[in-house]
Amino acid sequence: MGIIGWILLGLLAGIIAKALMPGRDPGGCIVTILIGIAGALLGGWLGKVIFGVDSIDGFFELSTWIAAIVGSVILLLLYRLVAGRRHS
Repeated sequence: MGIIGWILLGLLAGIIAKALMPGRDPGGCIVTILIGIAGALLGGWLGKVIFGVDSIDGFFELSTWIAAIVGSVILLLLYRLVAGRRHS
């Protein structure tokens, strides 16, 4: 998958993660995109390490999307914890 595919997957995974975890975030749209891209990478890495599967098979594979969304939700949760402490 090319860099454009990663950016698009990260954007959509970030939006889905934000929809799954509604609430107010200190960051804006750009932060959500970056969290989504990093979450896609994290989800793919966790899939390989924990389950021993190649979860980043292709853009249209279900395992790729699940890994990206789970990784994005994890990073969004961590971001809220860290950013919430700074603003309190």
